Amino acid sequence: MKNIFKPKKTNEQALIKRLINGDGSAFEQIVADYHNIMLSVARAIVGEAFADEVVQDAWISAIKALPKFEGRSTLKTWLLHIVSNGAKSRVRRENRHSSLDEGWQSVSTEKFDDTGHRFDNVYAWDNATPEAILENEQLQSIIEQSFQQLPAQQRAALTLYDLEGIKMEEICNILDVSASNVRVLLHRARTTLHHSIEKYQDNEK
Repeated sequence: MKNIFKPKKTNEQALIKRLINGDGSAFEQIVADYHNIMLSVARAIVGEAFADEVVQDAWISAIKALPKFEGRSTLKTWLLHIVSNGAKSRVRRENRHSSLDEGWQSVSTEKFDDTGHRFDNVYAWDNATPEAILENEQLQSIIEQSFQQLPAQQRAALTLYDLEGIKMEEICNILDVSASNVRVLLHRARTTLHHSIEKYQDNEK
């Protein structure tokens, strides 16, 4: 069964060699595969205004650094790590008084399971099923506003884990934080969004 994983790694190594050799079709392939998720991560951390610029800079940095890529992570994780670092640097440059990880230290990591949900705080979302939320444009707008107001690290963790389905270990590598910190970031982000939904529901009653 282990052999089923070998072709993928071999293909990626071959792709990297083509990129290093300046193969244009190889570059088009990785842009098609990874540009959108890179943009999603950049938007989560730095916002819409600078996301495109951050991703373009990340592509340039990645191409320059490819000869030194050691394959310790997947190409996808490596690219997202470059985007994450670039986006966080841009946040610091644009607002030197903001904190990327504001608030996560204030909650004990022992309160969370492996997916960032608190053992002692399971929310009942009333009738707000995912389908109902998607059908409610006003509620969607409120959730989006709340999401954009989250600290950058919380937005990034939520985007990577809940929206993009990236594994916890990869997120740790991308954001340069421990698994316990990712779990706290996820909880605080989800809590904020839940409170927004709960407040909306209370006003509608």
